[in-house]
Amino acid sequence: MVRKGDIVTIYMPMVPEVAIALLACARLGAVHSVVFAGFSPDYLRDRILDASSKFVITANEGCRSGKIIHIKKIIDKALTECPGVKRVFVLRRTDSSVPFSSPRDVWWHDEIEKQRPYCPPEIVNAEDPLFMIYTSGSTGKPKGVLHATGGYLLGAAANLKYIFDYHEGDIIGCMSDIGWITGHNFIVYGPLINGGTAVLFESTPVYPTPSRYWEIVAKHKITQFFTAPTAIRLLRKFGREYVDPHDLSSLRVICTAGEPINPDVWEWYNEVVGRNVCSVIDNYWQTETGSIILAPLPGATATKPGSATFPFFGIDIAMLDPVTGEEINTTEAEGVLAIRQPWPSMARTIYNDHNRYFDTYLRPYKGYYFTGDNVGRDRDGYYWIRGRVDDVINVSGHRLSTSEIESALIMHPATAEAAAIGVMNESKGQCVHAFVNLKSNYYSTKIEDLVLQVSKSIGPFAAPEKNYIVDDLPKTRSGKIMRRILKKITDGQTNSIGDLSTLANPEIVDILIEKVKHS
Repeated sequence: MVRKGDIVTIYMPMVPEVAIALLACARLGAVHSVVFAGFSPDYLRDRILDASSKFVITANEGCRSGKIIHIKKIIDKALTECPGVKRVFVLRRTDSSVPFSSPRDVWWHDEIEKQRPYCPPEIVNAEDPLFMIYTSGSTGKPKGVLHATGGYLLGAAANLKYIFDYHEGDIIGCMSDIGWITGHNFIVYGPLINGGTAVLFESTPVYPTPSRYWEIVAKHKITQFFTAPTAIRLLRKFGREYVDPHDLSSLRVICTAGEPINPDVWEWYNEVVGRNVCSVIDNYWQTETGSIILAPLPGATATKPGSATFPFFGIDIAMLDPVTGEEINTTEAEGVLAIRQPWPSMARTIYNDHNRYFDTYLRPYKGYYFTGDNVGRDRDGYYWIRGRVDDVINVSGHRLSTSEIESALIMHPATAEAAAIGVMNESKGQCVHAFVNLKSNYYSTKIEDLVLQVSKSIGPFAAPEKNYIVDDLPKTRSGKIMRRILKKITDGQTNSIGDLSTLANPEIVDILIEKVKHS
């Protein structure tokens, strides 16, 4: 029996029952730990062991892009090294039979029939943990970020009400997976706390066609739409002919987050999807912050393409000099992003590793929460996220963020996606190498044109020394480009790339290795 304080690992496809599982844990006072149902058995095993989970909720299979995902088989493989798991609840998502290990494994529907119609809620304190969610699994040991009940729920509720401009009757369409914090906030807790309706999306943006998102918006009359910049870039590549035939008149607010969005992509999103009448909400936050910390307010904040604008209520932002740690109070400045004072939704700890929590977020700059991101501030006080601190390239003394260079490349009409990395260079310190994925009707584009685009946009010093035209870029299953892998390949460290389980397209790695080797 699941009791208050137990940690329940959830590994499920994007079906309504996954939201039910989260809410069931909350009602019992149990701590849910949702793991994205795309991680490998090894990664799942590590998270179950780290959380000391005794209970797992899963499904026999899942469906994604027309393919069957053998979820129970992944669970079984992971659990061969997790002797502490006593019960596995299995949802029958498809009609396929799967191996069962009795008495450990039980069917979801069988257990439902045994229960009483009413389950009294467990009384919890505001600081009791609501859930744990793992982050940074692609670079080292996963961190189990623990969020408290009261503060987290306040952040999720306020974000939806004010940043999403929620009104009674609105339909929230967040295209994330519940395995990510975005799904927790804007598919489950944010909409439900506000009494709203949310849409769950089980497929991918381009299956069965690149119009899938827009069909869903039109069918369900979605009012607030949320997706990642990587999805917008992908859909932009296919063109507006997949968007225009659909009735998007219900949309009032369109959001994006997860990584810096290039201004050209922002403009396309605004014009083609938002029809120049929707509020475009480019927002910034982290799994650890628990809620959005930088965002415009619809109808109240003038936006700039590519800027997350200003701090949200209660967020006391500071820009710090990365070397001295001193605050930078001038406009038109660059620094690292920090927060002066605690806020309700901030993570309380890293599970079983509070020292790591301090070392990562609170010790780098004493008296501040350190986000790990570079930020710019313009003359109007708008904030521009430049990317992770380790995504800065120093070319002949010029500090350039990878997002700046990538934005310049994407300004070229031939570019669908781009990734920039820094490579050591004897004369410059570092030089830029760029990986560019071209749109299908621009394959004849010359590399010189791309170099010229960067030179014009930023300056000749920023021009990539090498450009690789590629069919795809290595991305995590949440859509983030793995520049770390590109750097390993260009540095010739192909034997130490590491586990590729977090990649949505691991096959691209060998292709890129050959591409770089023969360039």
